Amino acid sequence: MKPEHRIALLDTGTARARGKALGLDEQLATLNVFRTLLHQESVAKAVAGTLTTLLFTGNRLDVRLRELVIMRIGWRRGSCYEWTQHWRVARGLDIPEHDLLAVRDWRSARCFSALDRAGLTATDETLDDGHISKRTWSRCAKLLPADQQVELVIAIGNWIMFSQLLKSLAVPLEDGVAPWPPDGLVPA
Repeated sequence: MKPEHRIALLDTGTARARGKALGLDEQLATLNVFRTLLHQESVAKAVAGTLTTLLFTGNRLDVRLRELVIMRIGWRRGSCYEWTQHWRVARGLDIPEHDLLAVRDWRSARCFSALDRAGLTATDETLDDGHISKRTWSRCAKLLPADQQVELVIAIGNWIMFSQLLKSLAVPLEDGVAPWPPDGLVPA
């Protein structure tokens, strides 16, 4: 275990075997976050279920909006792992680098749609106040059907939880993965 790790990462073989026994995707099980979470298998399975639903199997929320929300949470919470991993996910979804960088100061950026702005406002309010204001909810409700409204709230909560667990457990980036955005700026 490296000194900065709070819990030793399971070796990839053990993580792969535990993940397989739980029905987790092998790629997911071997990520450092799951090499940490798989110390507590029932929690790892529950977290993986929500994550898989939001990212792959049941997602209805626009993927651009989801990734902007995640990037904002990663930035605001100073979660290097979350920001870095979702930088890669978002770029793989062809979300422009400029837009991802703009979430750092999104209110002054001109690249965001009304939906993007409503989702980012909802994210900031949840981070600041623990809930989405009536005014912001009204904007979100005009732009999203009910199923996506629910998913937006769950996505915000899920990635706030992830930023907390990643930082609290000091989960390191995977070997060879460069941290933060290419311009080198990091949260204050």
